[in-house]
Amino acid sequence: MSPTDKNPNSPHRRDGVELIDAVPVRHPGRWVGAAFILLFVALAIQSLVTNKNFHWETVGKYLFDVLVLQSIGWTLLLTVSSMALAIVLAIFLAFMRQSENPLFRYISWAWVWFFRGTPVYTQLVFWGLVSVLYPKIIIGVPFGPEWFSFDTETIITALVAAIVGLGLNESAYLAEIFRAGLKSVDNGQMEAAEALGMRKSKVMWRIILPQAMRVIVPPTGNETIGMLKTTSLVLAIPFTLDLTFVTNTIANRTYLPIPLLIVAAIWYLVITSLLMVGQYYIEKHYGKGVDNVTMAPVKATAVAQAAHAGEPTAGNITARDTTEGGNP
Repeated sequence: MSPTDKNPNSPHRRDGVELIDAVPVRHPGRWVGAAFILLFVALAIQSLVTNKNFHWETVGKYLFDVLVLQSIGWTLLLTVSSMALAIVLAIFLAFMRQSENPLFRYISWAWVWFFRGTPVYTQLVFWGLVSVLYPKIIIGVPFGPEWFSFDTETIITALVAAIVGLGLNESAYLAEIFRAGLKSVDNGQMEAAEALGMRKSKVMWRIILPQAMRVIVPPTGNETIGMLKTTSLVLAIPFTLDLTFVTNTIANRTYLPIPLLIVAAIWYLVITSLLMVGQYYIEKHYGKGVDNVTMAPVKATAVAQAAHAGEPTAGNITARDTTEGGNP
């Protein structure tokens, strides 16, 4: 034993407890990496500020232009409407995929196979040309009399075609996400609820879905953000009021494509950021009791001192103390 350990007044001892003279681990690689990152960020900022080819004055001129702001509204309308349609269809497809009826399972599988296997641009082109295939929508008895008919162009407008095309394509991806979320819940909970006499619909709504939402929400949020950017493909229909088309039109008129691309990118980033904030709070709501569990930090020195002093702490409470309400 060293003289320092025998001396109770040594700085390495406190209240009779030996303290460890710990030396923090050095990480030189972190400082080198941080220096390179800061250098890269400084160079990027310098390039953005000093390069006149970005035409920041043009960006500021069209950032809040009336046509640009109107196109943002149309883009949001396409995103919200398409996702609403996709979510409704995906719920039915997920339930059909887990149905005991083989016909329902096959139809659901075929739906997902087709819409995931063909490009969304091709599907949008098809919906833009649907009036060529079916000039009229006829309602009546098959191979019998017609009751009434409508011109396809008056019903399936460019906006409707864009929403339907995007929604049908997205429903195939969401159906697999919902199916994975439902399968993440243990089957024993369904069996236990049915043993208590609960209806299947009530079990699904009150027990299965709240737990499955913890798995469903994150990828669904990502798909919503992806849908926001996929609306830029509605030119295939053609739908000419979305943000990408409007900024491209202005760029073709001013012969300055780069600043108008920056305008579109800024607004996409703003909307995406707002969607990410909403996704965070939804995930936080459905993750209660699971994702918010944090471990208490363990302070070895304080625990050792309390143990020598005979004081109960979070580090030396036994299982018996916990079951007995914390009483010694």
